[in-house]
Amino acid sequence: MNPPQNSQLNVFKVTPDPGVIEVNIHPSKSWKELTEKTLILYEQAYQCRLGTEKFMLDGRHIGTGGGNHVTVGGDTAADSPILRRPDLLQSLITYWQHHPSLSYLFSGMFIGPTSQAPRVDEGRDEILYELEVAFKQVPDGVVDQPWLVDRIFRNLLTDITGNTHRAEFCIDKLYAPGSASGRLGILEFRGFEMPPHARMSLVQMLLIRSLIARFWQDPYKHKLVRWGTELHDRFMLPHYIWRDIKEVVEDLQEHGYPFQLQWLAPFEEFRFPHYGRVQIGDIEMELRWAIEPWHVLGEEVNQQGTTRYVDSSVERLQVRLSGVTDERYVLTCNQRRVPLRFTGRKGEYVAGVRYRAWQPPSALHPTIGVNVPLVFDLVDTWNGLSVGGCTYHVSHPGGRPHDEFPVNAFEAEARRINRFWEFNHSPGVIPPNLPYVAMSSPDAPSQQEIFRQFTPTDDIPRPMVPPVEEPINDYPYTLDLRCSS
Repeated sequence: MNPPQNSQLNVFKVTPDPGVIEVNIHPSKSWKELTEKTLILYEQAYQCRLGTEKFMLDGRHIGTGGGNHVTVGGDTAADSPILRRPDLLQSLITYWQHHPSLSYLFSGMFIGPTSQAPRVDEGRDEILYELEVAFKQVPDGVVDQPWLVDRIFRNLLTDITGNTHRAEFCIDKLYAPGSASGRLGILEFRGFEMPPHARMSLVQMLLIRSLIARFWQDPYKHKLVRWGTELHDRFMLPHYIWRDIKEVVEDLQEHGYPFQLQWLAPFEEFRFPHYGRVQIGDIEMELRWAIEPWHVLGEEVNQQGTTRYVDSSVERLQVRLSGVTDERYVLTCNQRRVPLRFTGRKGEYVAGVRYRAWQPPSALHPTIGVNVPLVFDLVDTWNGLSVGGCTYHVSHPGGRPHDEFPVNAFEAEARRINRFWEFNHSPGVIPPNLPYVAMSSPDAPSQQEIFRQFTPTDDIPRPMVPPVEEPINDYPYTLDLRCSS
């Protein structure tokens, strides 16, 4: 039985959820109190043999799948800064919309318009126009109309189905007209995944506190950006997300808040793990994980009822080159030209590569096969030679040998490292004796069988004609191997 609502009574709840245990702790009135509670919560979870992290079969380090949702409010609804200053919510929405890194650096694996916390500009293009209309109704400064924020934003801060709870900024408990439990003056930030360490969680909350303080002193009012396909193209790559979050940190520092960029470095490595690096003369090539939005598929009827699967078989990598001479070198992946983009730093280029990693029974474009392994070649166009490269394997259900999850971080790291090879790249073709069998096939090879079929090659440059440059499509930062050239 739940106790009656009382502002003087602190309550915390422990609720079982699918795959996770959800803990809602009582509010904190100071940074010291918040720090103490967070550290205690992580420690007690550890003592109970519970963790805030997990590993996938291929060794990828991810969050638990449960959200690290942060709520902001006051002792009472009347004390809530969001209700007292409606322009504060406008500033937060606008700033998050201008800086996609705030949505994607701290998120879980499932992002996009059908996720648990979609951005305001994911799903419907016209919503930005409607938001700008709503912003004109927001008064400046403190107001004595607590219901105003709910009336203005309730029908805009939703997902594409109109669900007010599944939104990046959830105002279900701000000042809802339906019941008293919905009028608590609470704004919930739902776009945060559970980080693996207590101090990483505290950094997330410190960032939110700093931005709220910054907007309270200096409201952020600007036109919204029409990112279009660039949102799920450029801002899926770690290079551009990190550059964007750097602008956020610099903005805080300019407004007198000494937030440090290095405090966010663990999030970059956690969200975008490094997979491999190879030195080819003066040129360095690096592969990192990148973000790929998941599609929710059409309804399917099975014995349990109606099901909507999520297609997680498509993945994305970022490849970064440094020390490149302009117009001399071309990078290819599986004999396709990679659309390298200049980063602004001399000799540095980045691009994304999207590929189908495995073949699930239900998937978007089920007739398209897998695209792995990924064979990268660096082609010297002046001499018509492939001067080096690497091969990236994908240990997924299409041929993954692991039946059990990694027992610790060391085994997980070993599985990640084994996916990257500095040889078997030239002359830019996938070895014909390397099968890649679908998940449903009984002939799926073991990891040892796969690795034995590779033989190291020397680094002698071999002739290779660079592929023709492909026309720019809706995603100019990304090579999609699923689409034929």
